[in-house]
Amino acid sequence: MAEASIPVDLFNPGQVFACLGFLEAADILLGDAEGNFDWHGEGTPVFHLYAKGEQNPFEVVLAFLATIEIRRFGPVGYIDPPSKKDKKDADDQDTDEEESDDEAESAVPSIELSDTFLRKEGDQMTLPIRFGGGNYPVIELGHWTDGSGRESFKLYSGNRSADKITRAMLQGVRRKPSKKQQQNGQAGALKTKGLAQLWEEDCKRLTKEPFHVLTPIGGSFNFDPRGAWTAIDAGYSPNDQKPKHSVEASPVVEFLSAWGLEHARPEVLDDRQVRYVVWRLPLSPMLARTALIGAIPSLPMKRFRFRLSSSGKNKITTFAEEEILP
Repeated sequence: MAEASIPVDLFNPGQVFACLGFLEAADILLGDAEGNFDWHGEGTPVFHLYAKGEQNPFEVVLAFLATIEIRRFGPVGYIDPPSKKDKKDADDQDTDEEESDDEAESAVPSIELSDTFLRKEGDQMTLPIRFGGGNYPVIELGHWTDGSGRESFKLYSGNRSADKITRAMLQGVRRKPSKKQQQNGQAGALKTKGLAQLWEEDCKRLTKEPFHVLTPIGGSFNFDPRGAWTAIDAGYSPNDQKPKHSVEASPVVEFLSAWGLEHARPEVLDDRQVRYVVWRLPLSPMLARTALIGAIPSLPMKRFRFRLSSSGKNKITTFAEEEILP
C-alpha cells in the first residue's frame, strides 16, 4: 500500500473537492484507495492518500490526466446545433466565458451516442465527457448535467461548454496560428497552460504541491476562488481589457473538483450558503462522499461554510469560514 500527502488549504472549497477527486481517481486507477485530512499542530494542513501498489498515487493520477484524450457523449438522436458563427445568441452579452478574438477556433469534437443518459435530452454546453479506455477503464464525468433531481452544483455559464472547459484545464488553450504557422501545419502559440504543460515543465513540483502551481486560465468550472474575478473587486471585467488581464488559478483544482463532485455534493443551504466537511480518519471514496456533508457524526471533523457569489451568469466559489462545532 502506497501513501503520500499534499498541502491543502481547508478554506479553499475547490481544493477540498479536488482532494475527493484525487481519492476517486486513485481508487479507479490503482484500487483500494483511502484518504483523509490532517490539521494537527500549527503546520500546513495536508491530505493523505493511500492506494494499492508502490507508486505515489498523486503522481499516478496527474500523469494519467496529462495524457488522456477527452470525448463528449450524448443521448441517441442528439445532433449538435448550428455553429455560433451562423447565428447570434442573446447570451453573447455574458462575456465572462466567451471565446476571445485571438483564441484558436477548433472543430466541434466528435460525439459518442449512448442509450443511457443523465437527461431526456442533451445540451451542447453541458454534455458529459468520457476518457480512458485501453489499459484504463472508461470514465464518465458529468455532475454539471445531473438529471437525477439532486443539486447539480453547476457553476459555469455563458458560451463555454463542459468539453471546452475540460480541454482548457487539461491541455491548455492556443492562439490562432499565424499565416506562417498555418503554411507549416503548426498549431498556434500557447495562450494559457493546462495540466499537461504544467506536468511537462515540472512534474516533481506538481506532484508535491499540485494545488499551489498556478497559471493564468480562461473559462473554468469556477471551483477555485483564487481565479474568481470578483475576488479582487476590481470594478471592471478583466476580459474587457486590451490586452486582457489574466487571472491565475489551478487547473488541477478545477478539473479534479469536477471529478470529486461526480458522486458527492456539498450541502447547499439558503441564501447561496454552502457547507462542506473535512475528516481526519482514512475513508474509502464511498464513505468520503458521505463525510463531505458531515453525515458521519462519529468522525473527527472540521466544518466550513462559504457563499456562492456571482460574476455575470456564473456562480463562483469564495473562501470559506470555519464553523465551530458544539
